[in-house]
Amino acid sequence: MAKIILFNKPFGVLSQFTDARSPSPRPTLSAFIDVPGVYPAGRLDRDSEGLLVLTDDGKLQAKIADPKHKLTKTYLVQVEGAPTDKDLQALREGITLKDGPTRPAKAHLIDPPTLWERDPPVRFRKSVPDTWIEITISEGRNRQVRRMTAHIGFPTLRLVRWRVGSWTLDGLANGQWQNAE
Repeated sequence: MAKIILFNKPFGVLSQFTDARSPSPRPTLSAFIDVPGVYPAGRLDRDSEGLLVLTDDGKLQAKIADPKHKLTKTYLVQVEGAPTDKDLQALREGITLKDGPTRPAKAHLIDPPTLWERDPPVRFRKSVPDTWIEITISEGRNRQVRRMTAHIGFPTLRLVRWRVGSWTLDGLANGQWQNAE
């Protein structure tokens, strides 16, 4: 039976267990998870937060991480500006980034979600509104969601991965992990 761990990765933590490249160590998964033999299935950038799935099953790890399996990933995205539903239509149809066209995404405006405080907090500007979008993609290129929102003119301020396939962050506090059911 595969071991599967769901982790709510905080902002600033690397999606790996060691940081050998940096002269000043940055926080890694080892500061939070002391379970031998598990590895991240996919990545979350250091400046992104939310659900990271870890497993000891190489085949499952590949299935989660490889875009050819089309496993969906849902993100709660705070963007700078006030996109309209029409602005999001481009994401639903698929856009062309520098590394090629994206698959169509599900994208819709949402009310600000109830989330943990981020450290450091997202910058706030009185003169520029911010808006929350829920985006679901079935691929996972490098910084894809951030590049998609920037492409339509609304840079990402905060990015929280909420769901991977059927696994979610429901009830999982920031910096905490649990075994998947």
